[in-house]
Amino acid sequence: MITSASQQLRASYAFIERNAYLVKRYWSWELVWLAYSIANSLSVSYIGLGMERIAGQTIDGRQLVLYLVVGTLVWRYLSLIFYWITDVIALERWEGTIEYTLMAPIHRLTHMAGQTAFAVTYSLLFTGVILAVTVKLFQIDLSSANLVGATLVMLSGSLSFIGVGIVGSILPLLFPERGAQMTHVIIALLLLVSGVYYPVEVLPQLLQKIAVVSPATYVLEGTRSALLDGLPTLQLWTFVRPALIGGGIAIPIGLWIFGIAERYAKKTGKLHRNG
Repeated sequence: MITSASQQLRASYAFIERNAYLVKRYWSWELVWLAYSIANSLSVSYIGLGMERIAGQTIDGRQLVLYLVVGTLVWRYLSLIFYWITDVIALERWEGTIEYTLMAPIHRLTHMAGQTAFAVTYSLLFTGVILAVTVKLFQIDLSSANLVGATLVMLSGSLSFIGVGIVGSILPLLFPERGAQMTHVIIALLLLVSGVYYPVEVLPQLLQKIAVVSPATYVLEGTRSALLDGLPTLQLWTFVRPALIGGGIAIPIGLWIFGIAERYAKKTGKLHRNG
């Protein structure tokens, strides 16, 4: 039993190491993506300062900047986790290893555990760099912010996005040519209803009801409460609990659906390289 568990842990670490080597191999692309992400985050954040001029009224532009900065950073973190998990199939196809990986005698949970561990670590580091640049440029004071609580909320939200990402990875598995592009629809819908750049209350009633089931809604509200209002960590449980519940539901369902899709893909010969 102990030997088997040790083997599974080593197998999970192998996927973490493999992804680290991929980042190292394509380091120039990572720099391009980082530069794009920083520019995109800053562009959205500058809207807060721009609103004061556009409205022609006295508006607290700095508060708007903080609101948008937090939304942008949290969304960047969650979406990175989503894409690293959904891209696992596309990466395997590109590297020509998809058949070997999915035919290997390891549990799919072991495979996904390594993939998600790397996704969370990578996303935290990536988002941390963007946060450092943003804080420096906008001279944001985080002295009263609850950074520990904000990190806790974001990590709890990671579980839900891991589950959503596993479900999304089914698309490139079943549709080799266009499946990776189809995953953008999922992330776009979550972006629309989760209140990344605006309060959920401004949405139509139908979209507000959908926002209730989006894990990103609670992560964004909790992180803003921790960073902007300095809400104590214990009081953040209101936001952490639904995110954990969502993860507890989404991950098992995602693994179950992925297993069905994987068996179908093997039977129909969809495990081939493209690119």
